[in-house]
Amino acid sequence: MAAEAEYESILCVKPDVSVYRIPPRASNRSVRAADWKLDAPDWTGRMRVTAKGKVAYIKLEDKISGELFAQAPVDQYPGIAVETVSDSSRYFILRIQDDSGRSAFIGIGFEDRGDAFDFNVALQDHFKWVKQDTEFSKQAQAPDLGPKLDLGFKEGQTITLNIGQSKKRDKSRPQSSGGFGLLPPPPSGKIAPPPLATSANHDTEPLTGGSDTGCLLDLDSSNSDTQAQPAAPSANTDLWGDFTSDSLSSEPDKQDSSSTSWVQF
Repeated sequence: MAAEAEYESILCVKPDVSVYRIPPRASNRSVRAADWKLDAPDWTGRMRVTAKGKVAYIKLEDKISGELFAQAPVDQYPGIAVETVSDSSRYFILRIQDDSGRSAFIGIGFEDRGDAFDFNVALQDHFKWVKQDTEFSKQAQAPDLGPKLDLGFKEGQTITLNIGQSKKRDKSRPQSSGGFGLLPPPPSGKIAPPPLATSANHDTEPLTGGSDTGCLLDLDSSNSDTQAQPAAPSANTDLWGDFTSDSLSSEPDKQDSSSTSWVQF
């Protein structure tokens, strides 16, 4: 099977670029563009940055005819193929190569700072893509040693989705006896009357309202044996004074010595 053909794509085009001859490096110190003859470039023309596979190519061409003047293949950036200078962001050092493999270093520069920025970003984006593509290729070739998570449906397994249906609210629970809620009615649907309060003396009618007072008055008037109730004593009167008075002692025949009550009703 024949290998897939690699197509050449254009990354960046700048119509004006200047080329300078630079002296050989005497040491490893950084290169300064001020050491070049910036006012007298050795060549001017057009620059095209292309990519073929993972390699980028910086091509210096004639503005009119498009004839190739020099070419610098770049396999990584930053790297030895393209270097920056220490005193300006508009100038770079290129390592150009011919078809026979010979190489030389030249200086290039842009009149506009924005052109230099575009040139730098075009190279950075290309090699960022190369790095990602390399990582994807390694992941595809490396076997997956970890456990695989099976998220597929088993045979006969289904799933139900309730869309557009409101959730039923929980029924409110009755409050406890300590709260302020009303108790539910009895099963019969009728409200039972409250129980009547019983008196200590079962012969006396319960006092439930103003109308019962008249009944007591009738009983008092019809029963001659019943002794009239004494008037309520004042706060400063001795409650036991009536029982120790001479009026009770003067009638000994009405008291029963065997009875435990002081007054017979």
